[in-house]
Amino acid sequence: LSGRWLHRHPCRRRGSTDGTREQAREAGAEVITQTETGKGQAVREAVRKIDASYVLMADADMTYLAEDAETMLDPLLSGDADHVIGNRFADMESGAMTALNKIGNRMFNRFFSRIYGENFRDILSGYRAFTTDSFERLTLSADGFGIETEMAVQCAKKNVETTVVPITYRSRPDGSATNLHPIKDGSVIFLELYRNAKTSNPLFYFGSVGLVSTTFGVSLLGFVLYRWFVLGIDHELIALGGVASVLLGVQLLIFGFLADMIRSLHREQRERIDRLETELADASDQSSSGYRRQADSPRAGTSPDGGENPPEVDPANGDSDR
Repeated sequence: LSGRWLHRHPCRRRGSTDGTREQAREAGAEVITQTETGKGQAVREAVRKIDASYVLMADADMTYLAEDAETMLDPLLSGDADHVIGNRFADMESGAMTALNKIGNRMFNRFFSRIYGENFRDILSGYRAFTTDSFERLTLSADGFGIETEMAVQCAKKNVETTVVPITYRSRPDGSATNLHPIKDGSVIFLELYRNAKTSNPLFYFGSVGLVSTTFGVSLLGFVLYRWFVLGIDHELIALGGVASVLLGVQLLIFGFLADMIRSLHREQRERIDRLETELADASDQSSSGYRRQADSPRAGTSPDGGENPPEVDPANGDSDR
């Protein structure tokens, strides 16, 4: 990176054995060993140590290009965004991502868009740029690979101005192994998305489970009715289970609708409060400007330079007008 971008380059990884720390030191980076384990914890700890206004975050697996740093930072420097996500799918090298990972990424991106109403295109990208002020607004707790998902969720929930830029994504170097486990980490990412939907999209959060429960209960009741009418065999316990499942599903759907109404009312109140705060701030600025203009204007009986005005003289008799 050129000097105009690089302020500090903290490299953090506890227990790293791939030579990242040594190579980073040789390149002039400041290397700090994190106090705990996990990628998410490393990101939070690194940002706390940084005293710059902008942060560029990238995985040290050589899949991201340093040449894309300017593309990542430009929206921040121009004031167009506070958080930038590098879209790996814009220019992905052949074989850089397995078919299973591609399917999972596409699924999670659509899932995210459906829940939060934002299309960030690549919420799992590890190439990020953001302002330290916007990062402090995010409530982050994920320790592992769920940190990227949590950052995207928090940006959507906290209305952080986010933009997506195209980047190049390359294959990992030969002989290097990934720490990502598709099933295990995929489950963590899915649960992270779903858990945060409780407050962002309660209708989806409660409604999806309610719909599954209702469908399951109706299926059980259909099976019981078929066996009873056609074969004359009754299944009382299964019937009770079906009724309970339907009742639970209907209740969850009702909870979802009520929670969604409350969220809509809260959003309206929040917008009104924001407008009121903006109007009060504008009025305060105008009042302050008026006071400053009044203070700067010359007082009656004084000259612009602060001295007293000279007395006026009557040309007819030469007397001054006191």
